[in-house]
Amino acid sequence: MPEAILEVKNLKVHFPTVDGIVKAVDDVSFTLSRGETLGVVGESGSGKSVGFLTIMGLINRRSAHVEGEIIFKGRNLLEVSDEEMRKIRGDQMGMVFQDPMTSLHPMYKVGDQIVEGVRAHRDVDKKEGMELAIEMLRRVGIPKPDQRARQYPHEYSGGMRQRAMIAMALALNPDVLIADEPTTALDVTVQAQILELIDRLKHEFDAAVVIVTHDLGVVAEHCTKIQVMYAGKIIEKGNRRDIYYEARHPYTWGLLQSISRLEAAQDQRLRPIQGLPPSLINVPSGCPFHPRCPHRFDRCPHEYPGLQPPHSDHQDACLLPFDTKKKIFHDEVAVRA
Repeated sequence: MPEAILEVKNLKVHFPTVDGIVKAVDDVSFTLSRGETLGVVGESGSGKSVGFLTIMGLINRRSAHVEGEIIFKGRNLLEVSDEEMRKIRGDQMGMVFQDPMTSLHPMYKVGDQIVEGVRAHRDVDKKEGMELAIEMLRRVGIPKPDQRARQYPHEYSGGMRQRAMIAMALALNPDVLIADEPTTALDVTVQAQILELIDRLKHEFDAAVVIVTHDLGVVAEHCTKIQVMYAGKIIEKGNRRDIYYEARHPYTWGLLQSISRLEAAQDQRLRPIQGLPPSLINVPSGCPFHPRCPHRFDRCPHEYPGLQPPHSDHQDACLLPFDTKKKIFHDEVAVRA
């Protein structure tokens, strides 16, 4: 097994509010090795983005209670100073944020914004920085990069803005790239191009990649392993085959059944997950998914098993017996998925 470049251990991110404690991330652990692509999937409000903003050091520690460990290249990032974290962020760890239109400054040219990030970490002049910016725009597939570098974000299409954000995140060859909803609001053709671009650049830069999304269909071809989050917790994780062909948690089944498929019959309707995600202030007792779960039984409101079995590459947090999960998946889910 390759050595883990990023190891998150029992991470908790809680926000005190006047209404109670918001448990945005609740006891999350995972590892990421160089060359891997990790897909993190879940509905809005499941804790995906908050967890990775915390890893990047972008959560205000004065307004959030953070516990656990974030081990990056042998150092616990929760113990480094703000100044040290600024040196790591953007240099050794890059992030593509959800909305490139609001992430890029509207009053500065795209090339200048890439140059600013480069010069914050490297001793180069503006000319060298701009040459690197143009080269990065070329590598992410933007035509006429020397001209595009001198344009403003509003002159780019949505797909081009996303490519520019990827160029900015990869400009300094980081060890880890986190892409938070990189295909939101893009049409399916551009989605495929962006995901293929991230996959190609991962190999080109020998990086580890995290793709955060709400759609299991987005990560189907590009992630080596996947973790499914619900109510701030990881409720299932495994490799791509585990999740798509042997899923064990009812929430994962619901996500799989909500994906539209070309081979499905014309009259076959999508099966949405009933109900709404819980408030992270008042997370249900026992299994947090039990109020929405069609397979719940008397133990579910009172017990939460955690990820089982221990030390396995494929784990889930469901109390149903293994044989029952296997039968339900193949009888009800695999037929549709």
